[in-house]
Amino acid sequence: MKVALTGNPNSGKTTLFNAITGRIEQVGNWAGVTIEKKEGDIKKGLNKSNVQITAVDLPGAYSMSPFTSEESITSGFVRNENPDVIINIVDSTNLSRSLFFTTQLLELEIPVVVALNKCDLSKKKATNIDVDSLSKLLGCPVVETVSTKGNNNGLEDLISTVVEVTGKTQTAPFDSKGVNMADQKSVEASDKKRYEFVKEIVSKVEERKVISSKQTKQDAVDRVLAHKWLGIPIFALVMWVVFSISQAHLGPLLADTFVGWIDSFYAWVEGSLGDGVSPVLSSILLDGIIGGVGAVVGFLPLIMVLFFLLALLEDCGYMARVAVVMDRFFKKVGLSGKSIIPMIVGIGCSIPGVMSTRTIKNERQRRTTAMLTPFMPCGAKLPVIALFAGVFFNDAAWVGVTMYFVGIAIIILGALLVVRITGEKNARSFFIMELPEYRFPSIKRAAVSMLSRGKAFIIKAGTIILLCNAAVHIMQTFNWQFQAVAEGAENTSILASMASPFAIILVPLGFGAWQLAAAAITGFIAKENVVGTLAVVYGITNFIDTEELALVSGSADVAQIMGLTSVAALAYLMFNLFTPPCFAAIGAMNSEMENKKWLWGGIAFQFGMGYVVAFMTYQIGTMITTGALGSGFIPGLVAVALMIGYVVYLVRKGDEVAKRKVALSS
Repeated sequence: MKVALTGNPNSGKTTLFNAITGRIEQVGNWAGVTIEKKEGDIKKGLNKSNVQITAVDLPGAYSMSPFTSEESITSGFVRNENPDVIINIVDSTNLSRSLFFTTQLLELEIPVVVALNKCDLSKKKATNIDVDSLSKLLGCPVVETVSTKGNNNGLEDLISTVVEVTGKTQTAPFDSKGVNMADQKSVEASDKKRYEFVKEIVSKVEERKVISSKQTKQDAVDRVLAHKWLGIPIFALVMWVVFSISQAHLGPLLADTFVGWIDSFYAWVEGSLGDGVSPVLSSILLDGIIGGVGAVVGFLPLIMVLFFLLALLEDCGYMARVAVVMDRFFKKVGLSGKSIIPMIVGIGCSIPGVMSTRTIKNERQRRTTAMLTPFMPCGAKLPVIALFAGVFFNDAAWVGVTMYFVGIAIIILGALLVVRITGEKNARSFFIMELPEYRFPSIKRAAVSMLSRGKAFIIKAGTIILLCNAAVHIMQTFNWQFQAVAEGAENTSILASMASPFAIILVPLGFGAWQLAAAAITGFIAKENVVGTLAVVYGITNFIDTEELALVSGSADVAQIMGLTSVAALAYLMFNLFTPPCFAAIGAMNSEMENKKWLWGGIAFQFGMGYVVAFMTYQIGTMITTGALGSGFIPGLVAVALMIGYVVYLVRKGDEVAKRKVALSS
């Protein structure tokens, strides 16, 4: 038995799906989080029947007439997949808007059960809904639910009602079968009648507290947090607090204990191997696999604290305000207002962030957003940020915050360039977003989100990162004749010979060592590999443990081992953050762009932007701190000049395209 979960965006649909299936799908206190259908079996504790029930969580939709790609998924599934029952999640705090979609679903001749969700919020607002009358007027069962609560949430009644209505017929209260869907005027007239019908139903079943014209508390808060000038510094302050807690205070405190477990495991394995094991095999296992993976996993507590705090910000409704604040900047450079959501999602992981761009209807804006979203530092880049902030900048919280704002600046600049290059600089975009109400964030939901992301991080560490670090250590251990290289002769290894050519072009950026180049290369597979590879090639088992750092006399000697000044370290950090993302994210870009020219152009732009930003950071920073230019300035300047020259050529070409478009339209 298959049940489709449908409803307006931000009606609590995915939260309800998680509650009835036990799944942990991403939820957010804004519209548009679900972009593709997800399936899961109803929990046995809720399903008292002997029938297996599979729930399908569909993207939010306002109408059965699809306007966006996610609405097409919902409409197509309901019409073509023939679900046995439709659970229509209706936001009880916004009944009039939700019921338009409900009346359309009731015309499909598929049993519908209305889940009147967020009943706790509507009651707090002194809004009373006559559930029995609503059920009679719609001609279908209506069940009150509170999907965020663990007890007395109405979910068991909802599932039992679903079982009861299976196979039964329902009469649609509003019939539009005689409307000619090809005639726009007829459709608009029918929709107008439907709105009037819904309005009449709401007037009969809802008693809403009269809201005065005075400003509400939420309005007062929004005037500050979403202010066009104050919003940005407030966001910077919030992110500074988040990074300060996760990277400099609570995170390292938890990491000390966690790293102790890793060290104990390392010692246990080392003792278990004994003297009879080959030194090469022992080194690969201990230093390559356990040491490399352990160096990455050691940052897990810091990352999970950060994810937890970000989840709290999402759940309370603040991140939706950030989207509004950024909209005024984005629309001036030709991005869609919807471009903001993928970038916020991309803070957790670039892959779902890029996939979220499919909600953008304009093709150029969708492709541009898919290309620019990876510039927002994602969870995979956090270990790199934490490493360099800790070793070179004394756990300064400003490092992480700066990386996010540099990413935003690159996105704005990149969007502006794309607009000029494509010749669509006169295009305008509009962003309409329903701001969710502020609410006290759920510790449980934040913890579930944190654990889900932490699980994904551990799985990646146990698969991709493990294999990559093992390969790195093997290539560092052997030369091309597959002979073990002597200690101190790692420059003759396979890894050194492969990374050295790439290292040459990185000299103008302040880091020409093959070890650093190798770490940057493995970062294209997964950004966490940067930390793991550095641990392997420099033989530092853990970057967090204070005792391990003491072996090399503290962070100053770690910097010396890497051969980096603080300025060069900042440039190296930016290069790894703002060059192309991991292969999986590039695959998502390919899927959403649906154009090879855009894909390869996007990858080239990402690499060029990362190179230019790192070059400017190193050279300008070195000039400020030492009074002299950094090494490789002239070759680097030539490379940057060629990149800028090519961009200028493309911009001029785009201007010609724009002029032709204007001439044709006039």
